[in-house]
Amino acid sequence: MIQKYGIPIIDSDVLAREVVQPKKPAYELIVKHFSKEILLEDGTLDRAKLKDIIFSDESQRKLLNKFTHPYIRREILKSVFRYWITGKKAVVLDTPLLIEGGIHKFMSYVFVVYCSEQIQLSRLMKREDISESTSKQYISVQMPLKEKIKFADFVIDNSGDLSETEHQVVNILSKVKPSLWSWLLIWLGPPLLFTLSISYVVAQVTK
Repeated sequence: MIQKYGIPIIDSDVLAREVVQPKKPAYELIVKHFSKEILLEDGTLDRAKLKDIIFSDESQRKLLNKFTHPYIRREILKSVFRYWITGKKAVVLDTPLLIEGGIHKFMSYVFVVYCSEQIQLSRLMKREDISESTSKQYISVQMPLKEKIKFADFVIDNSGDLSETEHQVVNILSKVKPSLWSWLLIWLGPPLLFTLSISYVVAQVTK
């Protein structure tokens, strides 16, 4: 819905999959700690087996986050920079651990997409084709939505049908405007950065 308005989205779940591809630093750390027992025949991570381990042991989950989060953050920054130098007015970071990881402090606005706990549970069971107990286990490792709302600038109630959700999205996007400082960064930042880069190269060559 947001993309229809030309606003790019950085999906942290996609980045999380990219940073654990074979031969990537995070992949090497994971295999070194968990052993090759968590690999499939093609050498990629057996995500189902890894999930079973980390959701049954909080210390293992924290270790996995320690292995992956620095690389995910780096990819987020790279993506933001790419959109910035191309003059995008805004970008949305889509991540389930925005608040838990403290990343919300660096956002201009925080949106929380909300629904009741029962709807959240039933949707997760259906989407992942997993049991109620497993779904509850997955949900328990994240901050409850009712707590996340306290950090939100805008709340999107996703309990109803899609048309109701989209109406809220359109309404919110009409209210969100880049600050003056953001506009200066958008329009002056790229050419200024380019000028500084060229100046640096020239200075190095003429030494």
